[in-house]
Amino acid sequence: MTLALLNPLPGYAEPDVDEVRGKVETLYHKAEQASERFNEARVAREAAQTRLRTLRADLTRQVKRHEEIRDQVAAALVQDYQGQALSTTSQVVLSDDPDAFLEQLSAVSAFNDQRGAMMADFTVEAKQLEIRRAAAKEELAALAELEKTLADEQAEIDVNAAEAEELLEELEARAAAAAAPSRSGTRTAAAPAPANVPVSGRAKAAVDFALAQVGDAYVWGAAGPDAYDCSGLTMKAWAAAGVSLPHSSSGQMSSTTPVTTSDLQPGDLVFYYSPVSHVGMYIGNGQIVDAANPSTGVRIAGLHSMPLVGAGRPG
Repeated sequence: MTLALLNPLPGYAEPDVDEVRGKVETLYHKAEQASERFNEARVAREAAQTRLRTLRADLTRQVKRHEEIRDQVAAALVQDYQGQALSTTSQVVLSDDPDAFLEQLSAVSAFNDQRGAMMADFTVEAKQLEIRRAAAKEELAALAELEKTLADEQAEIDVNAAEAEELLEELEARAAAAAAPSRSGTRTAAAPAPANVPVSGRAKAAVDFALAQVGDAYVWGAAGPDAYDCSGLTMKAWAAAGVSLPHSSSGQMSSTTPVTTSDLQPGDLVFYYSPVSHVGMYIGNGQIVDAANPSTGVRIAGLHSMPLVGAGRPG
């Protein structure tokens, strides 16, 4: 692809810097969409693994209980086969003592009731064992599917990120070539200063943490301490304030109380694109801090620098 940009065929205009930059941003956004789906699948996998551990523990207990009742049933069957139950019944029938007859008759009745309850318990336990085995099998299948999803999303991240990096190198080469003749007169644009807006409580802890990471690298799926993706940054920032959030932009949107943009306060989370695939933290005066992409890392940007679709307040 880079060769095509450097040596366009006759009759085709070479893409300009803005066009290349647009392609880079599009590819990074595709990679971030895949990254957020990866994060969601990872959260689902962790939940599935927890459920599977519980199911396996239940299954172990159920197997033990099933074996205990099975042994009781087997022992009862052996007694029947050896004639112990018949012998007891014969003693009742042949007894000449009316009181002894009634007492033994009561014992036989209780024995038969106990035998019936034992068989009923065995049937119930066998059914419960079957249900738990089926549930564990389903959870294992779901876990395998989640593992496949994770691999697919990681592959899409890698493809789009690699293509974006290739285009970015071309873009930087063009910019360097254009700036070479007048390098002494050029200045690098400074990053915007953070908003100076009063904030207190847990929101202050979250905002302070997020701002302290400005300049850190962006890495797909990362959550610190030296690199973040978008939801990894907001998750860790609010964790510093004692609030737990999932490592997923859409999950964070579902986990927060919706607020309108007119009611935004520092610390609120702002969500971008549809479906949601990016999240940042509002810091006041129309600014956010977010982990944008590998070319910018953690930065301060304008609230409306991307398509805003919602906002939420953690805690």
